[in-house]
Amino acid sequence: MKAKEAYSSEIELECSCVNISEFKWDYLMEGAKKACGKKIRSMIKKQIPELYDSLCLDLSNPYEANCVRTETHLIYVHSGIEYFFKIKN
Repeated sequence: MKAKEAYSSEIELECSCVNISEFKWDYLMEGAKKACGKKIRSMIKKQIPELYDSLCLDLSNPYEANCVRTETHLIYVHSGIEYFFKIKN
């Protein structure tokens, strides 16, 4: 999936790196490419406002530069934790 399509899609939080195995993490990260954390943060604010508020995403996030995307997921990094958002078609 192209970046433009990914950033205009609906997303849902699937999991974070805290509650998955290393095998699952490797699987979800396969083919990862750099992503725009600012755009993902904006999508979270619009589509999952309760998560946006609970993670205090209105504050500076030095990890945001580490965000990536795959064919099926947008991965937002906050406080060293990767949040895997499934891209819904």
